[in-house]
Amino acid sequence: MGKGKLEKFADMERYENVFQYPYSTWEEKPFTMQGRWREQYFKNDNPIVLELGCGKGEYAVELARNYPDKNFIGVDIKGARMWTGATQAQNEGLRNVAFLRTNIEIIDRFFAPDEVQEIWLTFSDPQMKNPRKRLTSTYFLERYRHFLTDGGTVHLKTDSNFLFTYTTLMVEHNALPLLFRTDDLYHDEQSPSMVEPATLSVQTYYEQMWMARGLNIKYMKWQLPHNVSLTEPEVEIELDDYRSYHRTKRSSLEKAK
Repeated sequence: MGKGKLEKFADMERYENVFQYPYSTWEEKPFTMQGRWREQYFKNDNPIVLELGCGKGEYAVELARNYPDKNFIGVDIKGARMWTGATQAQNEGLRNVAFLRTNIEIIDRFFAPDEVQEIWLTFSDPQMKNPRKRLTSTYFLERYRHFLTDGGTVHLKTDSNFLFTYTTLMVEHNALPLLFRTDDLYHDEQSPSMVEPATLSVQTYYEQMWMARGLNIKYMKWQLPHNVSLTEPEVEIELDDYRSYHRTKRSSLEKAK
């Protein structure tokens, strides 16, 4: 029988690679490592890469294996899921990956200006009814700019037509430098020359489910300059016809902004 939630949370309290700071405890438990991740945890000067909404954490762990010259931090509020990747990294002694359990809405409180070089968004909830909650909205992009280097890279990997279209419009509307975009990552002839090998070889638990369902995996990467005034595109986008794996969407609406 697998471990329950309480056992997993107890494990993570002991893990050196997990930092738990949900919003509800923020004022009671100040975070003191902002701006000092390399110095105090990683003990090196390598670039820092965040995976926001890391789920089980297997993507961050696999990236850490593939790129020992980079530091990775998986971020999510779901601790019971995160336990999987954190345990794996702990057991393997991977020192270039850590996990931060917190709300992404306050992610800018954990990193200092220019402390992060890249951000990965892997199969984020498309949040079709609430633009403010989309991880590629102006609300979040503005927060990323508080700690992402000027012109730092943001990666999006998704099964969602809605989120992919919305993000494409965001990038185009704000004239953000687009590095690569494809609506079929694994069958696009340009992919091997335009993306790093791990982008094609590393797949999350959810990604494998989407692919088994016959959905194309969409990918794009762009740069996020500091001096661009970000605004939302006022365009209606056709909604996905599903909400999550093996479920239909709840809303009767066909489009949303």
